[in-house]
Amino acid sequence: MRHYGILAAGAAIIATPAMAQDPERQGDHIHGEGEAGIVVTARFVDELDLIAGTSTLSGTALDQSIRPQIGETLTALPGVSATSFTPGASRPVLRGFQGERIRVLTDGIGAIDASNTSADHAVTIDPITAYRIEVLRGPAALLFGSQAIGGAVNVFDRRIPREIPDEVAHIDAVGSYGSAADEYSIAAGIDVPLTSNLVIHVDGSYRESDDLDIAGFTLAPALRAEQLEIAAEEAEEGHFEEAEEALELANLRGTVPNSATETLTAGAGIALIEEWGNIGVSVSYFDTDYGIPARPGAEHVHGEEEGEEEEGEEEEEEGPVTIGLEQIRADLRGEVRIGGGFLESIRIRLGYSDYEHIEFEGDEIGTRFFVEGLEGRLELVQRARGSWRGVIGGQLYVRDFNAIGAEAFVPKNDTEQVGLFTLQEFDLGAVHVEMAGRYEHTSVSSAPVGIDRSFDAFSGAIGANVDVAPGVIVGVNLSRAERAPSAEELFSNGPHIATQAFEIGNPDFDTEKSIGLEAYVRGEVGGLNFALTGYASWFDDFIFDADTGAEEDGLPVFQYFQRDATYYGFEAEISATLAEVGAFRINADFVGDYVRATIKDGGGPIPRIPPLRLLGGIEAQSDRFDARAEVEWVDEQDRVAAFETPTDDFTLVNASLAWRPWGRANGTSFFASVNNIFDVNARRHASFTKDFVPLAGRDFRFGVRFSF
Repeated sequence: MRHYGILAAGAAIIATPAMAQDPERQGDHIHGEGEAGIVVTARFVDELDLIAGTSTLSGTALDQSIRPQIGETLTALPGVSATSFTPGASRPVLRGFQGERIRVLTDGIGAIDASNTSADHAVTIDPITAYRIEVLRGPAALLFGSQAIGGAVNVFDRRIPREIPDEVAHIDAVGSYGSAADEYSIAAGIDVPLTSNLVIHVDGSYRESDDLDIAGFTLAPALRAEQLEIAAEEAEEGHFEEAEEALELANLRGTVPNSATETLTAGAGIALIEEWGNIGVSVSYFDTDYGIPARPGAEHVHGEEEGEEEEGEEEEEEGPVTIGLEQIRADLRGEVRIGGGFLESIRIRLGYSDYEHIEFEGDEIGTRFFVEGLEGRLELVQRARGSWRGVIGGQLYVRDFNAIGAEAFVPKNDTEQVGLFTLQEFDLGAVHVEMAGRYEHTSVSSAPVGIDRSFDAFSGAIGANVDVAPGVIVGVNLSRAERAPSAEELFSNGPHIATQAFEIGNPDFDTEKSIGLEAYVRGEVGGLNFALTGYASWFDDFIFDADTGAEEDGLPVFQYFQRDATYYGFEAEISATLAEVGAFRINADFVGDYVRATIKDGGGPIPRIPPLRLLGGIEAQSDRFDARAEVEWVDEQDRVAAFETPTDDFTLVNASLAWRPWGRANGTSFFASVNNIFDVNARRHASFTKDFVPLAGRDFRFGVRFSF
């Protein structure tokens, strides 16, 4: 595995979940999760339940949801899908947004990887090391930077300790097995107090999986029909070897070749925790190798062209494409409590990372990608003055990117970004108001192509809600967001072997601007919890990439365009206590989401938009046992862009069981689940590779977490 470098930093906020998304929260005497309600990310505002729509995943629910990549881990949450490029690379999709519009953070700072630049790049966070994950949708995520115009995912680990253990050492460990990819994973961490105010932390994880088992044919019906047609044509022309190859590909079933993964992580941190505040640092290492399943037809066309250019020579068979990725990063988090005056505290968050990944073709090095970056964030937390509280801050981000190789589709470039932001909250009795604003100056330059662009972006949001009944609020949010185009959107121009596409950007792009409107009702009445949200966004100069139908170097051409666009949709989640039987509480829950996105002036649908999804479950919960069964139905997506294929509907049935020998107050648990019980062939429409990388077939999973 190789080296790369990227760095970023994020923000942190406090948010109230729309509802009790994670009823089985649990903890131990040092890392307790607390009760449902306030979710502490950073405490500069007591609640951010107006502008932010927030879901959380922790405890047993997180343990049972963990997959190799963060995207697949979160798909049961409302409004969340995944890019599902391959088991080794999958990023969250929020309300239909992905890539440069979604920030993935670790403990409030950027994931510091290249996953936002291309769907084949892995997120450098192993979910098995997390103890809590928050998903923020809507304009509140602008506090994390304009790249969070569609939302943010914040993953919390314990590498910079927050508490001093009471005992000589505190240990957390988790291990799991999944049958669909013969997947083994293990992670462990230890906290040791060196003095009464100094604590050290060490952790590590390892995961290995084989090629993914699936249900039915590997290729989607349209792609399979295409390969059968190729086989017939080749046979008619007397090319029996090529015909046999196409026929074998068309009839491939039960597995996704070249989808195995291997991941290793390690980290260490130390923190000083005092009454006046705290300061801590950590270093971490992430190393992963994973396969990139081949796009059917790309090799066939490439082979023909090679044969035409070198007639009479024996064609050399290309090896499978794999990615070897390595990241080393360092983080700092600190807070000083002022104790009086206008400010309550000052917070600082810094991150540095060196990241490299290599795209291999068999044993040969194809292209090497390097990113080195630094991001810092300073927050001035205001002292509460009656009903008024807030935060003022600044953010700095610097990134140097380089790619070396015959298929370096993006030239060497540098990005510098400076941001100023504020969030203010007012409690006016039955009416609650929040306002947020952000200014960013971004410079993106590439010396090899002689281009230097600068952008000024202004974003703001205002939200208000009213208590209409005990435990019930109704609210409206209005936002204006602006985002500078990324280097990849500006400068891409060449073949990308991992995505198996020829990618073309546009250096003349302007900033992307949007107006957003959101209305919601949230409440808790007796045993009923509910959150219903409708939203719409109107974009000027929306940036998107789409298949042009052309080919270059034997690869499909994907080009970035800038057009006006609209997004609208809804999210709903409801849970209710149906009965109490002995020590058990019987709950039912429902999640539904839908998004519709269109390019204006007859441009048609935006590509890779998830269809309508409904999920319902019933669960029996007690202090020591949980048992759950659920059904997820995903509608077909036949509203597609030009040259985009439709996706069939599917229904997944899942079941799970958890046992906590010492109850919820202790972090120890045993858990088991079976997903896709009826072994259904399912494909995620948001994925570039959906037509030849289906979701996992029937998957038995077992795991255990110890905390002592």
